[in-house]
Amino acid sequence: MAGTPDIEVVVFDVLGTMVDEPGGLRAAIRGAVPAADDAAVDRLLGVWQEHVEHEQRRIADGDRPFATTEVIDREAAGRVADDAGGLDPAAGVRLATAGQRLEPWADSVEGLARIAARFPVLGLSNASRAALLRLNAHAGLRWHQALSAEDAAAYKPAPEVYRLAIDAAGCAPGRILMVAAHAWDLRGAQAVGMRTAYVERPVGDPPTDGDTFDWRVTSLDALAAALSSPDAG
Repeated sequence: MAGTPDIEVVVFDVLGTMVDEPGGLRAAIRGAVPAADDAAVDRLLGVWQEHVEHEQRRIADGDRPFATTEVIDREAAGRVADDAGGLDPAAGVRLATAGQRLEPWADSVEGLARIAARFPVLGLSNASRAALLRLNAHAGLRWHQALSAEDAAAYKPAPEVYRLAIDAAGCAPGRILMVAAHAWDLRGAQAVGMRTAYVERPVGDPPTDGDTFDWRVTSLDALAAALSSPDAG
């Protein structure tokens, strides 16, 4: 694995990379619809994910004004409730905020701390400011700074979202490493000149043969070890 020299700041995607978003949503749906079997829960998760993806795409295309993830998640919870034939009101409210209570991957907290001991670390998430605050607290993620796409009124992979991190870092994009479990996210970072590291997760978007990321690792522990090498920064 080749080193990436002159890194000053490390930026992490949060949803899916640091926390298990599908697993957390699946558990929340199961709690809201206790009669649903595994197949039904998976189908309802698909209803949620399809709504979120569709609405974020509409925003990117200019077909809908920007709406935060809190708004879109509330809509997604409503779609799930409709598909399930209705939910208890309290269960519906809790489901709408499920994205704020996602569990970290086993290596997320320790791996982040190891990297933060050597580099300034930023979280860069599509989650709204308020949702990101609560998610970080729930998952125990400790950043030097956490940035929300809400501040750009756009969603990744829009370039203005990555520029939030570039502006916060205060250095050239080529001295910033973007870490994500989603190849589409890393391609967006590459488009604005950032370095990239793909970390393998069960729920990620793996690279294609055409992707050329600076690093591909199986865990944050492996990335921390690589970044501790003399050639890393």
